[in-house]
Amino acid sequence: MQSETALRVVHEPAEGVDLAAAELHAAQFLEALGVSLEPESLRGTPGRMARAYAELFSPRPFDLTTFPNDEGYDELVLARGIPVRSVCEHHLLPFVGVAHVGYLPGERILGLSKLARIVEHFARRPQVQERLTKQVADWLAEHVHPKGVGVVIEAEHTCMTLRGVQAAGSSTVTSTLLGTLREDARSRQEFFALTGVNP
Repeated sequence: MQSETALRVVHEPAEGVDLAAAELHAAQFLEALGVSLEPESLRGTPGRMARAYAELFSPRPFDLTTFPNDEGYDELVLARGIPVRSVCEHHLLPFVGVAHVGYLPGERILGLSKLARIVEHFARRPQVQERLTKQVADWLAEHVHPKGVGVVIEAEHTCMTLRGVQAAGSSTVTSTLLGTLREDARSRQEFFALTGVNP
């Protein structure tokens, strides 16, 4: 029987969630911008805003499950196209895209769905893409102890496409490589080739 270990991962908001206060302030915010809440279709908007942002800032708890690498698998494990949905901490506007997360196993392997859970765990809070990319890689390195980790995130930022420069269709690519994927040129090349990203 294979043994497994699991770490319960929970993100606790710094000071809890007060939906009533968030709704009140959302109404004041909209009114301060000249948006009337008198029309029937807008009366419930402050509450919907509060609940939407609470959801965007609340990652779901999960168990990080790992298993012994009994077969000594030493090739790249890569999950491509993991959905990324986060909120830019500078404008509180969404950015969306995909993450490609890979690792070279050490003594343990990871339940594959957990790669997506780890991305969500760090994405569901006000973020910048550069930090998000590094947090996912560093966390995997710390908790799974692989020989190497690679994370690439490609995302469209609405703070750049809907306002300011209004660069519609532009995307931002960030990457973090650790261990063998950073130090060994062939491993690094394989990782980028499999993600479909040209460094």
